[in-house]
Amino acid sequence: MELQNKNLTERIISAAIRVHKELGPEFLEAMYEEALAIELTAAGLAFERQKLLPVFYREHLIGEHRLDFLVEGKGIVELKAISALEDIHFAIVRSYLKAANLQDALVLNFASLRLIVKRVGREYHPMTKGEDLVL
Repeated sequence: MELQNKNLTERIISAAIRVHKELGPEFLEAMYEEALAIELTAAGLAFERQKLLPVFYREHLIGEHRLDFLVEGKGIVELKAISALEDIHFAIVRSYLKAANLQDALVLNFASLRLIVKRVGREYHPMTKGEDLVL
């Protein structure tokens, strides 16, 4: 999958790597969120944290999503600090992309010895071997 915002994606991943190198895998998701906000700010990236995203059905508000980060208005970043990512995590992120009318998202899992980065596109495409990033 080719991401639409490659440079932005690289900058976000670099910030996440710095956080993971310093904190390691032992903390709660909220702590990684705080640290990533510091790194994104230092990188000069504009972002919104815990952004509420309304979801409509036939022009009726039916609920809302809460995005961990919306970076530069172009990319969604979903943070996790869990033992293993599951398909449902990616389905949820794709629903965020659809509701926001965006194409690119990253799921970052900090709860492993190496940072796990998963790229998510709006349309479901089974990932092929080698598409996952483990940093």
